[in-house]
Order: sequence, then structure tokens, then C-alpha cells
Amino acid sequence: MRRTALITGGAGFIGSHLADRLVREGARVRVLDDFSSGTEANLAASRAEIELLKGDLCDADLVARAVAGADVVFHEAAIASVPRSVAEPALTNRVNLAGTLGLLEAARAAGVRRFVFAGSCAVYGNGEQLPKTEEMAPAPESPYALQKLAAEEYCRLFAKLYGFEAVALRYFNVYGPRQNPESEYAAVLPRFVAACLAGRTPTIFGDGEQTRDFVFVGDVVEANLLAAASAQAPGAVINVAGGRRISMNELLRAIQDVAGTKLAARYEPARAGDVRHSLASLARAEALLGYRPRASLRDGLAVTIESYRGARAS
Repeated sequence: MRRTALITGGAGFIGSHLADRLVREGARVRVLDDFSSGTEANLAASRAEIELLKGDLCDADLVARAVAGADVVFHEAAIASVPRSVAEPALTNRVNLAGTLGLLEAARAAGVRRFVFAGSCAVYGNGEQLPKTEEMAPAPESPYALQKLAAEEYCRLFAKLYGFEAVALRYFNVYGPRQNPESEYAAVLPRFVAACLAGRTPTIFGDGEQTRDFVFVGDVVEANLLAAASAQAPGAVINVAGGRRISMNELLRAIQDVAGTKLAARYEPARAGDVRHSLASLARAEALLGYRPRASLRDGLAVTIESYRGARAS
């Protein structure tokens, strides 16, 4: 039988790539999205094969419809911004935590087999220990990080208390085609790419020596599919990353090398809630999921930059 997959936030950056992959593999795909950040254009390649539900993650009736008959839920929907959570903690809590709990309850009641939650490396905070292992004590530095941590704990408790197959993936810095560079809260890599292609001065917050562990969106999709299938995954929290770190200064140089541009950066004060260094241990991901990132940073950047050039030309 064809499996039915619900993707919340499925019109967004990561969710739409996951939808495309599931459609190619023959799954019935249902997307729930309020289009606050996602777009129907992101689903263009697979739109004819997707059942689309438009609305709020916190609408209990809509969520009940969305999970009905689903075998697996991929929960990608979130307000995924540290700065916005600092500015609007109550709003982001409503979506990121209350929305997740409501979805968990609805999925369990509907008999969903597996629930895969998109968590965040932000839960690790600013501790000096590298790489970040899932056994480390969390130290959230922002409302966003706290919300993601609490949602992870709900997933763990639903697995422990109810035998519900929930698993949390801690995403590190995901990048790739379709990532919006225009938002006030946009991630650093698409902002750098967009600035370089437009001939604008890129902005670096802080001294640029802070480091991040970037992972290509195709590898994140693969991790989600592995988490949906692995018998060892339920109840676990698992890092999903590239397993290497790079400073913002180095990242900008790498982007400019691939893009063929040369622009000096403008430096602004560091932003509240941002962590200094980030690098993931992937030992648990490999042990429980068989996950290994495939895309090199240079190859991922080449695909990403080409997609942005195509979008600018269209």
C-alpha cells in the first residue's frame, strides 16, 4: 500500500524538498501550510500530486483533518528565527511549542505510525564543548531554542508514556535552493548569496569568526526519510548536520569563490541570542539512522547559487 505522509510547513524551504522526494518515491503527500513563509511556487514541481491544506497549525479542526489517515507526520512548520523569538516570544511560543503539542495529540489520536519533528541545534546554546553531542545538557539562549527544546521533550514523553513513535531531529544550519534570503530574519547563507549576486555589500554580525555547521537540504531530506523508517529512532533526539564547521568569514569567501564575485563585508554588532560556535557529532545519527551527509559544502553552494541565479533571471 502507498503510505500517506503529512508535511506541516510543506510549502516552505525544507518541507517542499521533502514533498518532492516523497512524491518521487510514490507516497501520497498532504501539505499543511499557512503560507506565512512558504509559497505555492516551492511546490510547483509536485503540485499536481499533493493534497494542499491551507491554514493555521493551531487550528485544531484543521489539524485533525490533516492527520486523518496519515501514516507518518513530518513536522517542519515553525517560526524558525532566533531574532523574531527574542522580539515576539509569545507568538513564537504559540506556533513552535503549543502548535507542536496540538499536532502530537492529534497524530496520536488518529493512529499515525511515526512522527518526525524538526528540532534545532539552538538548544545547545553557547557551551564551549565541541562537537555537540545529544547527551550534552541543553542551554538555550533564546525563546526559539527553549521552544524547540520543550517540543523535543514532548516528543520524548509521547514515545515513553504512550508508545507513540516520535523522533526529534536537531537540524544544524540547513541551506539550499528555495531558502528565502529577503526576510528580516533570513539565515546567513542565503543572505550572503543574494548580496553577492546583486552586487550588494554582505553584512556579517559580530567579528565573523563565529562558526556554523552547514548541511545541504538534500541531506536533511534523507535524514527525515531514514528517521521515518528506522526501528531504533522512536524516542530519540538525533543531530542532523554536515559534520564540519566554517567561520562566517570563510563562508563568505567560499560563496564568492563559487559565485565569481569579490565584495568586502560590512561588520555589525553581534545579535542577541546567537551562539558563538557550532559543530555536530553525527555518531548517533549514523548509529540509529545510518545517516551520513553526502553533499560537500562546495557542491552544495554550487547548486544553491545556480538556483538563485535562475530565480533572479526568471
